[in-house]
Amino acid sequence: MFSIIGTIIVGFIVGLLARALKPGDDKLGLVMTSILGIAGSFGASWLGQQMGWYQPGAAAGWIASIVGAIVLLVIYGMVKGKS
Repeated sequence: MFSIIGTIIVGFIVGLLARALKPGDDKLGLVMTSILGIAGSFGASWLGQQMGWYQPGAAAGWIASIVGAIVLLVIYGMVKGKS
């Protein structure tokens, strides 16, 4: 139970950091920022651990989570911009 709550909190922080680091004006709300941060964090952490690049809890996991969230923000912006 605590790992899910921890993941949500980390995802929210990662989402905020990704929005701050990504250039451009993102008009996302707090909920969408959290969702993209959580998804980016899960995806990048899972991929990095499966590839053997780092272990759970490593500092590289934070960096990968932020990069993953930025990638999702870019994809979301491209998809939303077309519609």
